[in-house]
Amino acid sequence: MDKHTRHALGIALLATLTLATAACSGTGGGSGGTHDRAAGANPAAATNGKAVGGAPAKGGTLHVLSNQDFTHLDPARNWVVGDMDFGTRLLYRTLLTYRAEPGTKGGELTTDLAEDLGTPSNGAKTWTFRLKSGLRYEDGSPVTAQDVKYNVERSFSPELPGGPDYAARYLAGAEGYQGPAGGKHLASIRTPDSRTIVFELRKPFAEFNYATVLPTFAPVPAAQDKGPQYDNRPFSSGPYKIESYARDKQLVLVRNPHWDQNTDTVRKAYPDRIVVTMGLKANQIDDRLVSATGPDASAVPWDKLRPESTPKVLTKPDIRARLLAESTNCTEMVQMHTGRAPFDDVRVRRAVQYALDRDAVLTASGGPALNDPATALMPGSLFTGGKQPDTLKIPLTGDPEKAKQLLKEAGKPNGFTTRITVSNGDKSVAEAVQQSLGRAGITVVIETVDPSAFYDTIGDTKNRTDLVYTGWCPDYPSGSTFLPFVFDGRYIKEKGNSGNHSLFRDAPTMKRMDEIAALTDQAAANKAWQELDGQILAKAPTMPVVVERRPLLVGPNIAGAYGHTSFGGQLDYATVGLKDPSKSTR
Repeated sequence: MDKHTRHALGIALLATLTLATAACSGTGGGSGGTHDRAAGANPAAATNGKAVGGAPAKGGTLHVLSNQDFTHLDPARNWVVGDMDFGTRLLYRTLLTYRAEPGTKGGELTTDLAEDLGTPSNGAKTWTFRLKSGLRYEDGSPVTAQDVKYNVERSFSPELPGGPDYAARYLAGAEGYQGPAGGKHLASIRTPDSRTIVFELRKPFAEFNYATVLPTFAPVPAAQDKGPQYDNRPFSSGPYKIESYARDKQLVLVRNPHWDQNTDTVRKAYPDRIVVTMGLKANQIDDRLVSATGPDASAVPWDKLRPESTPKVLTKPDIRARLLAESTNCTEMVQMHTGRAPFDDVRVRRAVQYALDRDAVLTASGGPALNDPATALMPGSLFTGGKQPDTLKIPLTGDPEKAKQLLKEAGKPNGFTTRITVSNGDKSVAEAVQQSLGRAGITVVIETVDPSAFYDTIGDTKNRTDLVYTGWCPDYPSGSTFLPFVFDGRYIKEKGNSGNHSLFRDAPTMKRMDEIAALTDQAAANKAWQELDGQILAKAPTMPVVVERRPLLVGPNIAGAYGHTSFGGQLDYATVGLKDPSKSTR
């Protein structure tokens, strides 16, 4: 899934931060030349796999302080990690979901709309799910298998770009399908009755049930569909419904009276009301949560703590006790437009890999206490031993002389000028990229975009810049959810393009992806994905930079809070609530 990049980052007060966290930094210290850094210790000493604040009580108002609007809440378009967490934990349910637990248990599948984890047949080319009884929408009408089918079909609609494309990749007969407009339906999705849905795949896919945790597999009644406007008012099958939504200002959720706890083992729905206040400045959010007075005591942040705010938190035990810092399990990358000169030349792309000072980017991202340098494409969780290999063996601070040599070989001895797009708050990261590439003679012009428009902007393949800074998170623990989505050129879209922001179209790579996907031996497949990771990186469509933690400071009246490993370290909204609801305000 796409990961929103950081917002409002600045240069951290690294000495204070490092002393406060005692983070491991290996023999490389804080500066370059080595990859022998240990993974940073979790600065959230109070968590250690447990929820902050103990068990919540029922009731009260949970406040969410945000610097941005959602990218999409329409389940057909929702494929940004934080939005997926919010949407699938609060507003709509999916066939399956992840367990609501901290740590590695949060990566385990459990039932949601479906009664069990799905039944494969026909060599895993057919998957059958049976819905639970008693599932209701916010108006009391029943959730049906036909509604799940309809939302999967509408995810193909050209007017609804940006969502997960597992259905397009795997469903039989999906080529050229444009959605259910005009009564056109996919024969590969059958609904024999109102509670049974059957998916026919074009090839075996033993992990297909993992894909059904995605918002694509949430129900949408055809009568409620309003095309692109559905983004403003999704029809609830979850524990909350939308009371009001003023874009870029405020979203208010209230209880869905027809949600039945007896059908839902995951969502606890502790608060009576959830208010998301948008458009706040990131430093304002941090300061409010550090002080945590009045309603802010019952508040959580949408975005991560800024690096420059960490000393205010880590040096004060009572505040640090409210800090979450789960690994995002996402790799941040500088992706290069491989279909446009000069980046259609692998020597130019390799020059960027060598010129990039990842240590400077890591510092701009919060330093070694909150980030680990990336040495591969997939995160360490997808490699044997849980650690990324160092495939390229480029010094952490880069090698600008080697970069200049590669540019000279490519006919660019004097360098060139290019542009990079980053989310608004990533300007300090972009400046680190700018400065490091400048050492090799590459002039980088920075273009910043509002976070809520970021993925739509870089997903416009005709008009986007040569470089983008973004990340990717595996949807579940398999290389099949990372490399194909970031590097398979057959699924590049002109608008709403996701994942493959390098626009990489390499026939041998795509052929190898198909061969690995056909493997029935999971261990062999895992080994093959790991090998392919290095092969792709050698072709230089991108340069991995960091794997982050997600530091989130919650208010002192918050309970049941932890970063969920399957949602990029974002707060799990299925379980969060208040210690004392009477202390919250509307």
